[in-house]
Amino acid sequence: MSFDLEELARAVDRHGRVARIVVAEARGSAPREAGTAMLVWQDGQSGTIGGGALEYRAAEAARGMLAAGGTRVTRQALGPALNQCCGGAVTLVTEVYDAAALPAEGPVLRRVEGRAELPLALRHDMKAARGQGLAPRLRLLEGWLIEPGTAPRHPLWIFGAGHVGRALAEVLAPLPDFALTWVDTGPGRFPDAIPAGVTALPAPDPVRALALAPAEAQILILTYSHELDLALCHAALSRGMGRIGLIGSATKWARFRTRLGQLGHSQAEIAKIACPIGTPAAGKHPQAIAVSTAAALLQSRVREDTARQDRTG
Repeated sequence: MSFDLEELARAVDRHGRVARIVVAEARGSAPREAGTAMLVWQDGQSGTIGGGALEYRAAEAARGMLAAGGTRVTRQALGPALNQCCGGAVTLVTEVYDAAALPAEGPVLRRVEGRAELPLALRHDMKAARGQGLAPRLRLLEGWLIEPGTAPRHPLWIFGAGHVGRALAEVLAPLPDFALTWVDTGPGRFPDAIPAGVTALPAPDPVRALALAPAEAQILILTYSHELDLALCHAALSRGMGRIGLIGSATKWARFRTRLGQLGHSQAEIAKIACPIGTPAAGKHPQAIAVSTAAALLQSRVREDTARQDRTG
């Protein structure tokens, strides 16, 4: 988990004063892990620290802080006091931000309670972050809280704004892991309301638009046209992109494999395309496809991040 500076800045720009609640510590059985955060403003909120009585009380207290500002640290057992059976405990840090108080960049280090001097361990964390680019882990130490800045999001391009494309955008948009770009042939293909954080890209020629995607982007292809789907698969393979998902039946995929081979792609290259996307056993309902596809994407990201950490020690 990280301090999402961009999300906070957008919320402050839209609502003025915003309270941010972060789970600074979580022990035992808790609804969410340390680093989980939510934003609260006078008539709304976004994100969740686990729901239930804990979140309700924390949000109400945060609204009460908006006028005066400031910081509040709350240590809360999750047992009888909240009429919950989790059995764990959390430490919540609530801070009020306005445009003048927004952090400029991460990592975000600040004193949230007490008067202790900055601990040496956190000095070392900041030195490693600035000098070596090593993101610190979240720590609450001697009244000081450090959080890593927002990690780079994985670029994910969705081609097609039909029923499945819309379901995917809705399911994936709230996740902090992906930077979504949504492509279709014209503005009228998209819904009136684009999910927050999604970049809609109307492009008369989506194949040409594919050239704008980063080489490391994951591509999901689910347009209204099989010919366009094939052209996008061909273009993605020609660029050497290896993270491609294609919606389709077994018959469609068999035909695509043949035609892509005729276009000059090897079987090893063609095998980089995952078809169908999601989990067929989940069914063909657009939301079922979207949910199972999102699960597969998250599992893949976790495996890649774990492998990267293993390589870097």
